[in-house]
Amino acid sequence: MRSDANIAGPMTDPVPGPRTESTGEDVSRETPPPMDDTPIGRAAQLAVEALGRAGDSLPRPGQTRVIVVANQKGGVGKTTTTVNLAASLALHGGRVLVIDLDPQGNASTALGIDHHAEVPSIYDVLIESKPLAEVVQPVLDVEGLFCAPATIDLAGAEIELVSLVARESRLQRAIQSYEQPLDYILIDCPPSLGLLTVNALVAGQEVLIPIQCEYYALEGLGQLLRNVDLVRGHLNPALHVSTILLTMYDGRTRLASQVAEEVRSHFGDEVLRTSIPRSVRISEAPSYGQTVLTYDPGSSGALSYLEAAREIALRGVGVRYDAQHAHFGAQTEQSMAEGIQ
Repeated sequence: MRSDANIAGPMTDPVPGPRTESTGEDVSRETPPPMDDTPIGRAAQLAVEALGRAGDSLPRPGQTRVIVVANQKGGVGKTTTTVNLAASLALHGGRVLVIDLDPQGNASTALGIDHHAEVPSIYDVLIESKPLAEVVQPVLDVEGLFCAPATIDLAGAEIELVSLVARESRLQRAIQSYEQPLDYILIDCPPSLGLLTVNALVAGQEVLIPIQCEYYALEGLGQLLRNVDLVRGHLNPALHVSTILLTMYDGRTRLASQVAEEVRSHFGDEVLRTSIPRSVRISEAPSYGQTVLTYDPGSSGALSYLEAAREIALRGVGVRYDAQHAHFGAQTEQSMAEGIQ
């Protein structure tokens, strides 16, 4: 039979907290592991560096850049890309407006904006001709970031727009009448090519297409590009596809690398050098009414969106993005490899 002393055992540590080492002079010395050598410590350091990097101002565009985030496929990261790029650009010093054109209102949710049925929304702007300034709300977590929310009323807007005068350009006119200074307007489109998306394409100058690094990534993309060409030819000569962003990238799979290579060979310089990794933190953030930039600023997803925003901002003023200056890249890859997402 074991004795009570053996039951407790020399390895039992009944008191939580840092262990102590006994020296020859019976003086206890705490020996916690260095912060740099723990996953939490590394994540904390990345968070500090990410926030510091976000505070660096970027060159502001000469005029408001209206960027339409569109892809008729669902689940490719349109809303996630819209809100996180918007937050990144605002953290870099820009004034940014997110227009939520998706009846599901996911962008509004992710930005912590109330969008129940009684809230003035983008529906009132499109259907009732309410001034855009009367529905825009500030995002409390990020200075310089604003949102025009979507409510469930928007679900019927496609039908109601059909009979309205200038149905394709109602959003464009609302944006032109908005008097507050803005550097960027990002429009989150529904996963369809109806009148809501057409309104966004008529109102914007640039189209940003998120493409997930998975099978069937390019399926259906041809129809979107044809619609962009039609809108450019008949309604908005300034419209062009300026940016392709690879999302849900998992470097551990051969498929992701193959899709990325195919997209880059097809679209060339329109594809951002920065890709967005598949990240648990990015998926969790909206459930807390936050972007990943405020939810976990040291995560691989937050760092990637910061770099993507920097690349977009520099492209807009004609400055070539230098990947060598993206000093978070190696750290992000290391974090992903260690599971800090």
